[in-house]
Amino acid sequence: MKIFFHFLLFCFFTSLFNSCFAGNVTYDRRSLIIDGQRKLLISAAIHYPRSVPAMWPGLVQTAKEGGVDVIESYVFWNGHELSPGKYNFEGRYDLVKFVKIVQQAGMYMILRIGPFVAAEWNFGGVPAWLHYVPGTVFRTDNEPFKYYMRNFTTYIVNLMKQEKLFAPQGGPIILAQASTILNLEVAFEKFSFPEPAGAKRYVTWAARMAVSQNIGVPWIMCQQDDAPDPVINTCNSFYCDQFTPNSPNKPKIWTENWPGWFKTFGARDPHRPAEDVAFSVARFFQKGGSVHNYYMYHGGTNFGRTSGGPFITTSYDYEAPIDEYGLPRLPKWGHLKELHKAIKLSEHALLKSEPTTLSLGPSQEADVYDDGSEVCAAFLANLDDKTDKNVVFRNVSYHLPSWSVSILPDCKNVVFNTAKVGSQASLVEMMPEELTPSVTSPSKGLKALKWDVFVENAGIWGVADFAKNGFVDHINTTKDTTDYLWYTTRFIGLQGEHLSIYKPDGLNSINWVSTSEPPKNQPLTWYKVVVDSPSGDEPVGLDMIHMGKGLAWLNGEEIGRYWPIKSSEHEKCVEECDYRGKFFPDKCLTGCGEPTQRCLSIIGELEATKYHVPRSWFKPSGNILVIFEEKGGDPTKITFSKRKISGLCSLIAEDFPMVDQAPVRKGGSGKSAAHLKCPKNTLISNVKFASFGNPTGKCGSYSKGECHDPNSTLAVEKVCLGKNECAIELTEENFDKGLCPGTTKRLAIEAVCS
Repeated sequence: MKIFFHFLLFCFFTSLFNSCFAGNVTYDRRSLIIDGQRKLLISAAIHYPRSVPAMWPGLVQTAKEGGVDVIESYVFWNGHELSPGKYNFEGRYDLVKFVKIVQQAGMYMILRIGPFVAAEWNFGGVPAWLHYVPGTVFRTDNEPFKYYMRNFTTYIVNLMKQEKLFAPQGGPIILAQASTILNLEVAFEKFSFPEPAGAKRYVTWAARMAVSQNIGVPWIMCQQDDAPDPVINTCNSFYCDQFTPNSPNKPKIWTENWPGWFKTFGARDPHRPAEDVAFSVARFFQKGGSVHNYYMYHGGTNFGRTSGGPFITTSYDYEAPIDEYGLPRLPKWGHLKELHKAIKLSEHALLKSEPTTLSLGPSQEADVYDDGSEVCAAFLANLDDKTDKNVVFRNVSYHLPSWSVSILPDCKNVVFNTAKVGSQASLVEMMPEELTPSVTSPSKGLKALKWDVFVENAGIWGVADFAKNGFVDHINTTKDTTDYLWYTTRFIGLQGEHLSIYKPDGLNSINWVSTSEPPKNQPLTWYKVVVDSPSGDEPVGLDMIHMGKGLAWLNGEEIGRYWPIKSSEHEKCVEECDYRGKFFPDKCLTGCGEPTQRCLSIIGELEATKYHVPRSWFKPSGNILVIFEEKGGDPTKITFSKRKISGLCSLIAEDFPMVDQAPVRKGGSGKSAAHLKCPKNTLISNVKFASFGNPTGKCGSYSKGECHDPNSTLAVEKVCLGKNECAIELTEENFDKGLCPGTTKRLAIEAVCS
């Protein structure tokens, strides 16, 4: 008996979510059912090849701290099966390691095997070699394609089974996806693709093939309206509250809520406000949603040549809650964290009862989940995108800002409103650091770096790769092995690529010319320099603003394509985003006339063109940076940039609901409070601005209004100075609440972390 008790304790502490015993995953119309318990799940997309293994634990932990239950990722076929039957699971493609990190964090996993993924990824994830298998037609009832697609799917499934990673084996994987976004009737009508009937047969075949894998968890197909039972069809969109599954027996699942959008070279930068993202999520759960996934929660980087078309940037930041460098994007991350808390407070009521919808006005409504006992939750929505409204619900008046949802986990007290962002913002800087000669370099201690230079012999080295004269198709000729094709001389790629001079074992395969003054504005030139690692431990970017266009590597690792091409200054950009009304990719654009991947701090100061270089790629010294410049630039002006949170801001009003302090939670005072938290190992060293009254402006540029408590700074310093984090309530003990009677007062703070 004692041994059995110790075994139970071991099981409990090994993992909160992943039981020692087999986990049964089923579903009905309302939700997934895991080990007999209904779950409302909040999921976060983190693509393992778009970051590096050293970042994975931190990314997963930051997602968990943000109130996320599940990590989701595609499986990238062309990153794994490099040629038929030859598989790669090393480095960024170590899928098993990634899933186990999720498991160790006590979280669930959604594995979207695809194997076609789209995802702005090169070739949509399909291996280029498959295109050249005779008779192959992608994603239709085609035997060669189905043969290789089934082989890869089976290989991944067996790998997960071998590592015991599916829920019935005690693993974290609770859902798997087969196929991706093949909305047949629309696609074939719009693009005039051949044989829609064949593609429909393919969908049916893919579903049956997936189910036959016997993984013990449900399969999904995203944006696939005709997904056959028992496969669950899911929604991808900016809004999915009105989505209905194709069967009354399937739960409402949102596989892709886009909290931002991808960027393209030479285009403006899209932004989606945190208020609208929160609004879309709240509406989804208000209308019976069960599983919600942010695509992306961390977008990451398209290292090397992995970015897809048309002209997708190396950065895949996606304006996600965790930025490309792994830092929480504030206030978006914090605002969504508060939303997740409010949803979890309502979970029992949402899963226990059916909703009743009540009209509160022409564009206002309430969805009430009340089982007749004391368990009750309500969502009050104002769909008017211009006007705030006061509504009466259960004989109590509530103020609803335009285009917002208020969440009442007890049908009485508002703990969260999607339009009221009370979580902290941050001041993020890209701090430049000059390239420093390495201690292993002969030029160490000299003022100038020693550069090695190699001028590409464009299309005139060796023997021609093909015999056809005239124009040829780039992809079919190069087999997608290079960005470069010389039509007139019939050469594929670059000499430097063929000799792998960017890799440690290929560096000496050519005769580099050493100089302290490398040529500037010279096209088709390779540059090599040996440098120290940047100081500190902050995330690192490579500033290429003074270069033209090309590729970069560090210690043989592919940083990716760079191209600081400017967007048109004649296009329309906005100074500030209006969250109200339905979002679309061109709704809120900035960066007119600015170079692509130009980094903006929150205070609007232009910093650098940033290309992420993971810290784990650096050695303390002897780091070999290789650049291939296609157009011409100035390599002496290349610098590193360190991404650093230098300051914090908070703007909170007296009427802001606070989920942590709501009366619905025991011990809560119900008072609004400003919360500040510095990065790890830093403290609040200075309060640059504080004003209780009616301050104006935004983070980095606050100013006092006509109504101002002169003791505001002292009050904040008393609570916050010298601390890593603090909370200061908007109470009479802290501030003069007698100021400006009859007005709702605000507290604005800007603080420095050091």
